[in-house]
Amino acid sequence: MRKKSVSYAKYGYIFSIPFVVAFLVFSLYPIVYTLVIGFTDLRGLGVKEYHFLRTAEGNLDLFGNFRTVLNNKTFTTSLKNTIILWTANFIPQISMALLLTAWFTDRNFKVKGQGAYKILIYMPNIITAATIAILFNSLFGYPKGPVNDLLMKLKCIDGPRNFSLQRWTARGVVSFIQFWMWYGNTMIVLIAGVLGINPSLFEAAEIDGATPTQIFFRITLPLLRTILLYVLVTSMIGGLQMFDIPKLFLNGGPDQATITSSMFIHEQAFSGSYLYNRASAASIIVFGIIIVLSIILFQILKDKDEVARRKYLRAQRKAARRRVNS
Repeated sequence: MRKKSVSYAKYGYIFSIPFVVAFLVFSLYPIVYTLVIGFTDLRGLGVKEYHFLRTAEGNLDLFGNFRTVLNNKTFTTSLKNTIILWTANFIPQISMALLLTAWFTDRNFKVKGQGAYKILIYMPNIITAATIAILFNSLFGYPKGPVNDLLMKLKCIDGPRNFSLQRWTARGVVSFIQFWMWYGNTMIVLIAGVLGINPSLFEAAEIDGATPTQIFFRITLPLLRTILLYVLVTSMIGGLQMFDIPKLFLNGGPDQATITSSMFIHEQAFSGSYLYNRASAASIIVFGIIIVLSIILFQILKDKDEVARRKYLRAQRKAARRRVNS
């Protein structure tokens, strides 16, 4: 008798059902719902009836919410603040992460206790945002606080400063908090990328007399292009969705200096008139900005050699098919 072969494919489908259900309920449905109500007049909690926007003459005005949001000065300010805060924290973040990556992965410089250093550097990433906001509120306290006391002892300032009332100081503190929270995570990702590079490349470079600096800039960085693209895109997405630290630390102040696009969306949807339609329109605009910037980054950082190789292989396959057909 022939033994029936056992098909394990069905078990894969069965085990994937919980993920598919969770994705449909908690991800896909909210995205589609947000997209739809961005074109409607939906306001308030528990409203069951809503309609697509229309003008006073009764004509459809699907993009009315988008025009209103784009003409809202608070939204444009929040978008500008978001870009400033992300840029101000990402540049030092990626610089410090690359420096630490080069330090920890240097073949000629063995760092003792690497594990302990990596844990300490990564630790801020696992502390809750509320805890960090309270910590920095205490550090920059007015009139008494460790930062004020230190600056007065160093004679950098004559008297205590209220940092939460100065626009650029507040932005600097928020940017520093974001940098401090995330540079450890970026470092871990970059180290993982370096460890995935073939060690024979480094050995060959060392035999040829290349210095550690030349190895890092001529071999490590070019081969980390894909990882750097991942870090840049994910950081950009997270930066444009920045919410917890600006909200908990200064609640968008002073004078809207730290209000972000996510805070604007939250305030539109869950305060005042509960303008779900405008909050959805703002979400779609931010989503569109993320897509456009991601495409630009992919085009700038894509591996041109790999693209050329794929084009060459496609051309070879087409030529082979033509020869077969002829």
